Amino acid sequence: MTALGALRNLTVTSQNSKNRQYETIMNLLKLKTTAATVAGFSALAVVSAHAGLKEGMKEGTPALKSIGALAFGPEGILFAADPKGAAVFAIDTSGETAASGDFAKIEKLDEKIAAVLGTSKDNISIEDLTVNPDSRAVYVSVQRGRGPDAKPALIHISGGKLELVKMDKVKFSSAELTNAPEDKEVGEGRRKQNLRTSSITDMAWIDGKVAVAGLSNEEFASTLRVLDFPFDGKGASSSVEIFHGAHGKLETHSPIRTLLPLEIAGEPNIVASYTCTPLVTIPVKQIQPKAHIKGNTVAELGNRNQPLDMIEYEKDGKQFILMANSARGIMKIGTDGMENAKSISERVEGTAGVGYDTIEEWKGVTQLAKLNATQAVVIQSDDAGQHLAPVALP
Repeated sequence: MTALGALRNLTVTSQNSKNRQYETIMNLLKLKTTAATVAGFSALAVVSAHAGLKEGMKEGTPALKSIGALAFGPEGILFAADPKGAAVFAIDTSGETAASGDFAKIEKLDEKIAAVLGTSKDNISIEDLTVNPDSRAVYVSVQRGRGPDAKPALIHISGGKLELVKMDKVKFSSAELTNAPEDKEVGEGRRKQNLRTSSITDMAWIDGKVAVAGLSNEEFASTLRVLDFPFDGKGASSSVEIFHGAHGKLETHSPIRTLLPLEIAGEPNIVASYTCTPLVTIPVKQIQPKAHIKGNTVAELGNRNQPLDMIEYEKDGKQFILMANSARGIMKIGTDGMENAKSISERVEGTAGVGYDTIEEWKGVTQLAKLNATQAVVIQSDDAGQHLAPVALP
């Protein structure tokens, strides 16, 4: 590939991969050009990586009906899921205050958030946590109130200070999901539920697009969507089928609960986890309009368990996934075995496939996000409430 060809094909998959791509291009340029030309191409590479990402954003008030999953893209663009509205909002946070100094633990985060919102901690629910990879500022999505009348709020945390992100004059854009479940309760008794609340269960920025997991109103309801960004109404929506070893059957109606982008054998993949807790890999290239995907179940991590959040990191030259879940603490999963992992296709008692270690020191973790190369930031729950704390990556 020529240096110019590399520049044209440059895409941003994450903060780490962006840096690796940039270094690769600079090495190509050094072979092909003089030092003066390198300086010119260096500026062009930066522009090419980010040009037009905020195109289509306008100043105003995002009409979020709810708020759930959060994910950051480049340039301080925060993606916020609105499951009730079946929409994804891209919000420009570049004007927010950057973090300074070391991150300090915040005791009783739930009480402090409730105070900012003028209510009590039993009247809020913390939905998600993310970190701006550039500024290291923390963002928390919160629902104020309970049930269908709950209102969305976004909290910015920097230097130990909590602030409500004012939504009356921000730059934003949005994308609506065209095939979301109807906003109504179905079923009876304990099985009564509103499937609209799972129209978006998690999101991630990958290869210059927004990957969105959740449910649709299609026959095979479990869905992965990839939205082009800047939002232009284009993208792909694929139904997803997996074999659930703990249940001993194929499933198409259970949504992905948490996901993250991961390169496996040189190919962009989505690693996804479901209730009860299968771990599945899905090549991104398979997500095509109207396609039906069968995910590769690489692990069964135990029944009667709900995955809550996942992050990826590197340590001592190896790559790991940390998963928070409701019943088995924090799982540390090595990714080395995923490339050649045999897909689970029979009933499993207990656990099977890619293994994990339990991080015993981390107690009561409900949310986690990568803070930097050596630390994560977590929300931990105990009898005194919910707390925000930095922890060393194990």
